[in-house]
Amino acid sequence: MSRDGKTWSFVLVAAGNGTRMGGEPKQFRRLGQFPMWKWSARIADELHARGMIDELVVVFPAGYEFRREENAFSVPTSYTVGGHARTESVRNGLDASRSDFAMIHDAARPFLPACICERLMETVTEETGAVPLLESHDSLKIVGGDINVIPREKIFRTQTPQAFKKDAILDVIDASPCAAADEAALWIRAGRKLASVPGSPANFKITGDFDWLTARSIAESGRIVRVGMGYDVHELVPGRKLVLGGLAIDAELGLLGHSDADILCHAVADALLGAAGERDIGMMFPASEKRHKGADSMELLKTVLALIAGKSWIVGNVDAVLAAQVPRLGDKIGQIVSNLTRLIRTFCPYAEFSVKVKSGEGIGSVGRAECMQCHAVALLEKFIFPGEGMGIR
Repeated sequence: MSRDGKTWSFVLVAAGNGTRMGGEPKQFRRLGQFPMWKWSARIADELHARGMIDELVVVFPAGYEFRREENAFSVPTSYTVGGHARTESVRNGLDASRSDFAMIHDAARPFLPACICERLMETVTEETGAVPLLESHDSLKIVGGDINVIPREKIFRTQTPQAFKKDAILDVIDASPCAAADEAALWIRAGRKLASVPGSPANFKITGDFDWLTARSIAESGRIVRVGMGYDVHELVPGRKLVLGGLAIDAELGLLGHSDADILCHAVADALLGAAGERDIGMMFPASEKRHKGADSMELLKTVLALIAGKSWIVGNVDAVLAAQVPRLGDKIGQIVSNLTRLIRTFCPYAEFSVKVKSGEGIGSVGRAECMQCHAVALLEKFIFPGEGMGIR
């Protein structure tokens, strides 16, 4: 993919230690339902879907490589380790990239409007870098003995991403005798031409506790919550295997169905689809299709999870109640919960899953061991990017 003959990488610098805020490095703190760095990665994913960039390169601190999420994005993604200083981390990210041009973005700016990236890409050339600038609305003073006024009309705040021809910014970094606050400073110091595009107040940097509280408020303001219900029933018959939550259970009776009849997976899948406003599994995987005969319901649930994840839904939690007279399942619940939690967390790392087993108490079709029934409830969340509908994208 290319744009106006240029190929583009999005280099996300998430290699800082976040010492000013204390505790866990800030890029890994949960902001809404995501770690902070992932907000910017989602923008890269959107840019790739729009045909604007070719790849995402994430730069993590040494020792945090395990935080990578290889399957989380549709944009081709690679990870590399940062250095002791920002310039070294940026260089490592650029070295890992494969495109002709690069946008270098700070993970501490999670609310990047995509329109800034488009402006940068339209402005940058092989000889000219480009940065987003934001005018200052505060009255400014310089203090050094006396207090003097600085005309604020001439003062602009620099944001990221900053865009350059990759080989050119690498040459500037290599030739620089000392570090700088950002790549634009090195570029200017080297006598290179720098252009600017309008920045956005939404693209602020999270540095201290007040910034963090502001970011949390913004993230939560864009939160959508949906709840879905799922239900399934299968007849118990001899000569069929019994599979619940992907676990094969030794039993005299098994569940009758076109697939493996994993009633727990089916109810969970329908709860998720209902919360996302999608059609049910009977429509997605009709029994009339031979290819679904004997299907592994964990694989069907995986397909459902991929569908809702592709529409930016995040699983908050799923709770299920399985009604079964036989067999006794108390010693199997731990493995069933483990199986389904592991599968759901493949797509949503912070999701929770729980299940309760209830006896039929000898009453009705469940109590007579004629069938099993399962009910499930799922909570999904979606975080709308701050500013959508307000003209900043």
